Amino acid sequence: MPLNNVANHILALPRPLKRFVVLAVDVGLCVLSVWVAFYLRLDEWVAWRTAVLWPAAVSVVFAVPVFVVAGMYRAIFRYSGLPAMMAVARAMLLYGLGFASVFTLYGVDGVPRTVGIIQPMLLLMFVGGARAVARVWLGGLYQQSWRTAALPQVLIYGAGSAGRQLASAMASGYAMRVVGFLDDDDRLHGHVLNGLPIYNPADLTEVLVHASVTDVLLALPSVSRQKRNGILDRLKPFKVAVRTLPDLGDIATGKVSLGDVRELDIDDLLGREPVKPNGLLLNLNTFNKTVLVTGAGGSIGSELCRQILKTQPRRLLLVDMSEFALYQVHQELRSAEAVEIVPLLASVCDEVRMHEIMDTWQPDTVYHAAAYKHVPLVEHNPGEGVRNNVWGTRVCAQAAVRSGVRNFVLISTDKAVRPTNIMGATKRLAEMVLQAMAALQVPTEATGALVDNQALKGQKIGRLTTNFSMVRFGNVLGSSGSVVPLFRSQIKGGGPITLTHPDITRYFMTIPEAAQLVIQAGAMGTGGDVFVLDMGQPVKVLDLAVRMVEMSGLSVRNDDNPEGDIDIAVTGLRPGEKLYEELLTGDNPQPTQHARIMKAHEQFMPWLQLEDKLNTLGMAMGVNDVPVIRSLLQQLVTGYQPSGEVVDWVHLEQEREAFGGE
Repeated sequence: MPLNNVANHILALPRPLKRFVVLAVDVGLCVLSVWVAFYLRLDEWVAWRTAVLWPAAVSVVFAVPVFVVAGMYRAIFRYSGLPAMMAVARAMLLYGLGFASVFTLYGVDGVPRTVGIIQPMLLLMFVGGARAVARVWLGGLYQQSWRTAALPQVLIYGAGSAGRQLASAMASGYAMRVVGFLDDDDRLHGHVLNGLPIYNPADLTEVLVHASVTDVLLALPSVSRQKRNGILDRLKPFKVAVRTLPDLGDIATGKVSLGDVRELDIDDLLGREPVKPNGLLLNLNTFNKTVLVTGAGGSIGSELCRQILKTQPRRLLLVDMSEFALYQVHQELRSAEAVEIVPLLASVCDEVRMHEIMDTWQPDTVYHAAAYKHVPLVEHNPGEGVRNNVWGTRVCAQAAVRSGVRNFVLISTDKAVRPTNIMGATKRLAEMVLQAMAALQVPTEATGALVDNQALKGQKIGRLTTNFSMVRFGNVLGSSGSVVPLFRSQIKGGGPITLTHPDITRYFMTIPEAAQLVIQAGAMGTGGDVFVLDMGQPVKVLDLAVRMVEMSGLSVRNDDNPEGDIDIAVTGLRPGEKLYEELLTGDNPQPTQHARIMKAHEQFMPWLQLEDKLNTLGMAMGVNDVPVIRSLLQQLVTGYQPSGEVVDWVHLEQEREAFGGE
């Protein structure tokens, strides 16, 4: 563009030359303002005679020194703002006093006295205007205005402090353009905030007609989830994408920026209010203690580590068999200078390694989060599921008893209740291992080791050396394999959303809330306790998918809406997948001192009897006899009913080869 080319040439000039150009412009403006002042006073353009030249010369002689002293030629005009304009105003005040003193107070023949007042005001306008034009032109602000006009237009829901901060942060960005606020407060409707109108949400239809709004940003960090859901229901009929801000704590620390705006998570749509954690329970087993977390690199394990660090443990041991996952979580957490953090590569199935680790550091508390949890994957690799989920738990528990660990908490799952898959059956069997060990654990003076005594079968005698407890809950948001990031990715890709069954339902909870509740539940354990987290009402995954589409400003394509944007494709249930998940085997859970934590009554097999079965299961696992593995799991785990045929990849391939490769 020609304007851009001229601007580039000017900006490329040497600094002294650019100052000379500005000085020349100011001299010209002094002369011009005197001439215009005469016109305004006499109502006609006067000739350039002595009566005009004399005040023009005086203006230049007065102005140039004042402007130099005021630093007006040191400023970079394209970046100048209010401070530069204030400097101009102060310089013009000083100049105006001098000029008016000569031509208004003292008086000069042929020069009207009012010129001494008019000319300084005109010069202020001319000089200030020239610098404003330079800032817009040379600074490219006019181009920014054109770019801003082409940006997606958004409304901010909430005209409070968070909304104002967000609008200010977005004003300097080039991702979205804020065109107004929405607010439920009737007193604000029709008013203007930071130059932006405040609308009544009830008038959103009219607003959308006049402005091509594509997004609504929720700036309501302290509003209840019930009220948030009400707002989302009101926005539902409009094809606008809904985004939100982080929590109030992040805003309070001044972290609000355009980058803080995020997609709505399922947690924003569930409507369940989180319960404030009990500080005493959070700190009881972790404060100033050595804490070990297995599976520390996983979604639950890593969040447990984050929450534990907040309680100021003495030492945190990170155990994981994945080098990459362990590296990542260690890099994230190592900034906690007051806590010794030790990353340990180890498989929970490695008896020698786990005994070595626990004997070396003798942790006070162990959170056992290491597990294979992806249902179809474990169904295709059942032997490894048994090895990791059952044997890994047994190995870690026995190592904990030997090293004198006071508290051992198993992270379990709702899929352990009347399971239809290997993963759920192995997690329930892992629970049974801990229940049986808790019932048979007796302290010894020499080693503190587990004592097997036929006479003690199924009995709890003496004070436990290790408190075993289990915490059972459903799906957590953001974990590996979670439907939320999958659905969001599919929506961004234009669909379709893949759903295994239209009636499938699940319990959902955020990872931070689940981790906090796990820590609190473990603090209430007395030995062999099975805790169940209250996860609210189950959510139909189809409804979740539809809501996510709508909150993205799109619509579902179906028979009723053939012109919709996103298809939902039903693919069929995967191996081992249940339609409905349960949290309890029975219907008589006991309350605890925490409103979101219940205690279940689960039957289990005495240790000596269970040990024999485990040994048999171990032999079947060693030769990958999948039918026997499934049969033994059915005998051990109440309610386990496999949902289909054996789908183990190795077993199927061996059968195919045995039958001639057909």
